[in-house]
Amino acid sequence: MANTIHVDVVSAEEQIFAGEAEFVALPGEAGELGIYPMHTPLITRIKPGAVRIKVPGQAEDEFVFVAGGILEVQPNGVTVLADTAIRGADLDEAKASEAKKLAEEALSNKDSSIDYAKAQAELAAAVAQLAAIQKLRQKR
Repeated sequence: MANTIHVDVVSAEEQIFAGEAEFVALPGEAGELGIYPMHTPLITRIKPGAVRIKVPGQAEDEFVFVAGGILEVQPNGVTVLADTAIRGADLDEAKASEAKKLAEEALSNKDSSIDYAKAQAELAAAVAQLAAIQKLRQKR
């Protein structure tokens, strides 16, 4: 049996992934993080982007898009508490493109009474989701 670590990816709505992994990569606040079994304990915020999970005995990695959240790493377990999480297979490029367009329009409209921080966060999440879709497409 390969050296593995238990991984849980959960959002407020549901558990997206639970299982063993050889490796997990995700977008940390200070840059890309790579987690192997027996990693040093860590708690950090994560940015919108793709979580890549290398499942033992599986040729293709599992992909999950997260729109930010918290990562907790213990020597034998990784927990991703995501604000929003979407399985890679469920990502919708048209919906993400539309969300990006709407956020860009809101930011460019100087006369509106929008919350700029919220619009910027929505734009960042949409751009990250589109990047995750592109990364997933390249792997196939």
